Amino acid sequence: MSAAVARTLLIATDNVGVRERFSEALRQAGHRAVGAGDATTLHGALARESPAVDLILLDLSLGDGPAVIKRVHEQAPGLPILVFSGSVHGAADVRVLAALGVTGYVNEHCDTDHILPALAPHLFPDNFNRRGSPRIDLAVPVSYRVDDVVAAALTLNLGESGLGIRTMNPLDVSTTVRARFRLPGSTGEIEAESRVVWRDRRVGMGLQFEQMDASDQTTIDEYVDQRHRAGPPHPEPER
Repeated sequence: MSAAVARTLLIATDNVGVRERFSEALRQAGHRAVGAGDATTLHGALARESPAVDLILLDLSLGDGPAVIKRVHEQAPGLPILVFSGSVHGAADVRVLAALGVTGYVNEHCDTDHILPALAPHLFPDNFNRRGSPRIDLAVPVSYRVDDVVAAALTLNLGESGLGIRTMNPLDVSTTVRARFRLPGSTGEIEAESRVVWRDRRVGMGLQFEQMDASDQTTIDEYVDQRHRAGPPHPEPER
């Protein structure tokens, strides 16, 4: 699996606080944020930045939401659009947005720590959509290194693209981690360059695999598939 690539996001909302908070969270994770406070600025920024823009976060209150979305599609066909959920006023809006191909929704008031986990599936869809990314229960020892500091814990669950870890001291979102663990029945350890994509002091943290040996990835895929067929997938922890 290849290492994560920096993304460019266009954040279109007249709420300066939301714009700055999302921009800062993205910049801290190594991504690039472009802000727009009105529809005219949005379309102008898209004209300048396309095709570098990977994702748009859109506040429908910038103007006529459907008209704005249609023009975005004209400027950049296929560009994913996430809508700030607070700007949606009912089921009728959702139906219209679905017909316009809106990718999904994001809560503009979510905690800063949750911004990257909310956006990650849309920034790196290949990592999250592989074979539906089933999760299975798994409680085995795991060690993880950050620089020269090594910690140990138990796993929560395992997927083809990531690992949940139970800990009362979760690392900050976007921290790069080298994780080592051994699957039940295996004689060798799996080592993966990973990144923290969510954290919750009540539960632990989630790692997204970014780079590992192909043989280790195959071992994980086969193990998860076998366990998944034997029972229902494990739901993500609430966070």
